[in-house]
Amino acid sequence: MADSDSEEDYMKMIFDDTPKQPAHETSLQRAARKRKEGEARARQKTKAEREADAEAAREAALATALPENNKGFKMMAKFGFKQGDSLGKAEDARKVPIQVNVKEDRSGIGLESEKKRKLREAWNEAARAAKRSKEEEGDYLEDRKQQQREKKMQWDLDNAQRTAERLSDKEAEEADGASLEGKPLKDINVLWRIRARRRVEKEHDRRQRRELEHCLASRLPTLAQEDEDNDSKVAQGHDVTPFYTSLENDLEDEDPELAEFEALPVGERLIKVLAFLREKYKYCLYCGYQYPDAAMEGCPGITEEDHD
Repeated sequence: MADSDSEEDYMKMIFDDTPKQPAHETSLQRAARKRKEGEARARQKTKAEREADAEAAREAALATALPENNKGFKMMAKFGFKQGDSLGKAEDARKVPIQVNVKEDRSGIGLESEKKRKLREAWNEAARAAKRSKEEEGDYLEDRKQQQREKKMQWDLDNAQRTAERLSDKEAEEADGASLEGKPLKDINVLWRIRARRRVEKEHDRRQRRELEHCLASRLPTLAQEDEDNDSKVAQGHDVTPFYTSLENDLEDEDPELAEFEALPVGERLIKVLAFLREKYKYCLYCGYQYPDAAMEGCPGITEEDHD
C-alpha cells in the first residue's frame, strides 16, 4: 500500500526546469546588473526608435480618457458633459478627439499642400498631353486613310474616264466611221474631256520643245537677205517667221464647263462617270463587264463598297 502511494506521488511530481533565483543578490551579480543598466541608459536611441516611442506615447495618451480630476474635464462637467457623451447638443456629434497629424519635417505650413497641388497639376498636364498626342495620332491616321481613299478614288476615276472615252469613240466610229482626231475639245463629253485636253497640252509642249531645240538658231530675222525667196530662206535658216506663231492657236480658250466639273470632289466626279457608264453603256467598272440589258442583273451596285 505504501509502495502504491509513493508511486502515485511520484507520478504527480512537477519538475521546474527554470532555475530559481537566489534569495540574495551577490556583489558580482549586482555589479553586472548595474553595468547593464548603465549601458542601456547611456545608449542613444535611433531616430526610428524615438519616433516609435513618441508615436506609442501619443496613441496611449489619445486612447486615455480625461480623468475626472482634470481641470478641463471639470470645466466641461459644469456645462453638463459626462464621460462617454458626445461634444455639443447634437446626438451625432463627435465622441472621439480629432486625430493629431504630427509635422515631422522642417518645411513651412502648407508646403505639403503646395506639393500635392503641383503634383496634381503635373498629372493633369501629362494626361492632357497624352490626350492631345492620342488625338493628333488619330487625326494623322485618319488623314492618311483619307488620302489613301482619295488616291484610290482618283485611280478609279481615271479608269472610268478611260473606259467611257473608249466606249464613246467606239460607238462614234461604228456610227459614221469618221476619225475622231482633231475633234474640238468642247464637243467632247465633259466627263472625260480632261483626258483630251491633257493630250493636246502634252502635244503642244512637245512641239514647242522641238522647235526650240532645232529652229531657234535658224530663225534670227537679221540674217535674212532681201533678194532671197521663201524656200531659200527656210533651207538656209533665214526664215523670219517667229517659231511660236504656229502654236498660238493650238489650245482653245478657257473651258468654264470643264473647270466647274474639275472643281467637284473626286468622289462626286467618280459617281457621275460611273452612273454615265451604267446608263449609257450598261457597263460596271468594278464588275469589269458590259451587261446585255439595262437591268444589269448580277451587279451588286454602283460603288466599290457594294462589290465588297
